[in-house]
Amino acid sequence: MSTRTVFFISDSTGITSETFGNAIIAQFDFTPRRVRIPFIDTADKAHQAVRQINLTYDSEGIRPIVFSTMVNPDILAIVQEHCKGLLMDMFGTFLAPIEEEVGMKSHHRIGRFGGVTKSEAYNNRIDAINFSLAHDDGQSDVDLQAADVILVGVSRSGKTPTSLYLAMQHGVKAANYPLIPEDFARRQLPHALLAHKRKLFGLTIDPERLAEIRSERRPGSRYASLENCRTEVADAEAMMRRSGIRWLSTTNKSIEEIATTILQELRPEKLSY
Repeated sequence: MSTRTVFFISDSTGITSETFGNAIIAQFDFTPRRVRIPFIDTADKAHQAVRQINLTYDSEGIRPIVFSTMVNPDILAIVQEHCKGLLMDMFGTFLAPIEEEVGMKSHHRIGRFGGVTKSEAYNNRIDAINFSLAHDDGQSDVDLQAADVILVGVSRSGKTPTSLYLAMQHGVKAANYPLIPEDFARRQLPHALLAHKRKLFGLTIDPERLAEIRSERRPGSRYASLENCRTEVADAEAMMRRSGIRWLSTTNKSIEEIATTILQELRPEKLSY
């Protein structure tokens, strides 16, 4: 079977359900059609979700897979009783054995983000996002001493999405700077970065993949040509080696993998979410 519908249902955002569910279905060779149904916090919403799941079953003739992180037992019972999909109750699977092991009941708290807007961690994340946006692509070198991480690499090597992921998921103030032909001609890092070498981390990429990415933006340009991409990548990697900067290739890595590697190297205390 090449495709199958997978539902992620929750009484909160559904992020936990989708994250865990995606990790599970990635172990199988089928292409999922993903549907997230968040905020199922009333009986009426539960019945609506069940109707959507059952309609999918009736139209496709195959049981959908349903990952659930619903905490309210009454609302969950509606889904358990009426849903025609394969229901994977993730909290039920894990909470009961842990409650027995530790000898206490869980809070059964709906949504891990409840009250989060009042927390220091949340405010730190907002500050980090604002910082990363203000220091994207070398547009500002003001207050670089406040940066936790400064990413460097050629244009389109993945610096911006990685910076924003670090800010949004880990509260890391991440700036990023492009390495450009003028830097290679001078054989030196941008002047603004010289005082912050311990915070630098380099990103590189296979020239062939870089040419594909750049061609989507500027087809037929010298900027996107394979020859130019090969030259820029080689010069950037040589500069990183000369400068003693730790670096990795983003070619076959997800943003999550890239961010985790960077944090392990530079800010391991930020790895907790």
